[in-house]
Amino acid sequence: MDITLKSAAEIAQMREAGRIAAGVLEFIGPHMLPGAVTLELDEMMNDYIQKQGAVSADLGYHGYPRYTCISVNEVVCHGIPSTHRLRRGDIVNVDITVIKDGMHGDTSKMFIIGETSLRSRKLCECAQQCLYAGIREVYPGADLTQIGNAIQKIADKAGFSVVRDYCGHGIGRHFHEDPQVLHYRNQQSVILQEGMTFTIEPMINAGTWKCKISKKDGWTVTTADHQPSAQWEHTLAVTADGCEILTLRGEEKIPQHVVNLTKH
Repeated sequence: MDITLKSAAEIAQMREAGRIAAGVLEFIGPHMLPGAVTLELDEMMNDYIQKQGAVSADLGYHGYPRYTCISVNEVVCHGIPSTHRLRRGDIVNVDITVIKDGMHGDTSKMFIIGETSLRSRKLCECAQQCLYAGIREVYPGADLTQIGNAIQKIADKAGFSVVRDYCGHGIGRHFHEDPQVLHYRNQQSVILQEGMTFTIEPMINAGTWKCKISKKDGWTVTTADHQPSAQWEHTLAVTADGCEILTLRGEEKIPQHVVNLTKH
């Protein structure tokens, strides 16, 4: 495993990339309405990214055809923007990765279109709670396994499942670096160190954790039982006393600097 510890200067660059990525999600929020066309939302977000002096990391990545990922209802991840129109009751994940000055910022959030079912709302809330629980386990000396254990505990209690086929990842000058960050209970032990940067992005399903990839486009991942899925994601940097959320949005109640001094 080749984990790259980032310098203070590199983390400062990632902080700027993360700020832009978070800004994309804040920008697009008012446009996430019934009737919105996902392809048009994708174009709007790319315009915003370019105006910030950044570029989309998604476009062309292993042949991916669009600037962002927009995953609706039973789509777990890698939903390709298209002529699809959003409908009232949809739950939608928008996943943004930008490159600014050679560094990546990666984040996603759920949007509820109008009103949705109580179950879908609880699913979205549970997925965000899972993300925050994972973040609180990030500090120097912690074991990477603590993240998946914390997430699994919350999902199990809510009666939902954790996707196992996709995971968080190291990030920096490259979109995907070591380590892989598993979101379910696991034994993949890695001791966290100051300067590590990675994403936590739990995908929580209402039904089975099993997924399938579209044979038509080779990208779109859906739940095997067609029940809905929800995901939230942040890019983090391990600090001397906990971690910093590099992609925090203004609406969130969790602090940007999560301190875990009591756990040392």
